[in-house]
Amino acid sequence: MNIIHHPDEMRQWAFDRRAEGKTIGLVPTMGALHEGHLSLMQASVEENDLTVASIFVNPAQFAPHEDYDQYPRTLKDDCAKSEAMGVDLIYAPNASAMYPRNYASYVEVERLQDGLCGVTRPHFFRGVATVVAKLFNTTVPHKAYFGLKDGQQVGIIKRMVRDLDFGIEIVALPTIRESDGLAMSSRNKYLSDSDRKRALCISRSLNTAQELMAAGEVDAARVIAKVREVMHSLEIDYIELVDAEELTPVDSIKGPVMLAVAAKVGDTRLIDNMRFDPTDDFHAAPKQYDINTSIDSEAGGA
Repeated sequence: MNIIHHPDEMRQWAFDRRAEGKTIGLVPTMGALHEGHLSLMQASVEENDLTVASIFVNPAQFAPHEDYDQYPRTLKDDCAKSEAMGVDLIYAPNASAMYPRNYASYVEVERLQDGLCGVTRPHFFRGVATVVAKLFNTTVPHKAYFGLKDGQQVGIIKRMVRDLDFGIEIVALPTIRESDGLAMSSRNKYLSDSDRKRALCISRSLNTAQELMAAGEVDAARVIAKVREVMHSLEIDYIELVDAEELTPVDSIKGPVMLAVAAKVGDTRLIDNMRFDPTDDFHAAPKQYDINTSIDSEAGGA
């Protein structure tokens, strides 16, 4: 498996491939790859001449009290999985190359980063936007692939790409779930058996909300109250219904919305979401767990 560690070498590789007329797809990850990541790789391999997967645990998106040091690092296994998916190159820079001494430049996407996860993790999306911008500048992709489990992150990256004229197509793909409905995340490894069972109420709550809205409920407060009822056993961070594009809270469901939730299960913080558009027909017969097909934290998702 070809691996590049330095930004300058990565950029030169990308420029050379573009000069050959090749199209490049990027799948940004923090490693500890699961089926969600692999589905993004599969899409990129199918749609581009070459696929680059980045593996970098980004210190800029972790606060001092968070799990940067404990975050799973499984580069050898990740490379094997990536190669099996047909990925052409792994970009695995180290922190000192990405953030050299006296580093001082960060990207902030105002308003979109302030709500939802941004309330309790005000540092997070500045770190995400910054590292994704740096990855875009070094891998120079035509397309970049993200999972919709990180719904706020996808919205922020799309806005950054638009506002800063990156000229990259952002491809957002549905959340991949375990057979019991739990959204796949690298942090699921932290869950004990009992906590994992408790975590299933998150996906159940989203399915309940989908059924309510599909049946005609338009009052956001009533939908949120029902979700809170289903998730009552967890330590809830937030449950919010927001405009699907602007990520601002809504009182009434009149257009496309995103229901986003975050909660701690034991010591592990999990996020999930679903999108709903009252003008679409897809929601007439909601499926138990396939709740993101109409549309996480972790650059690139975890």
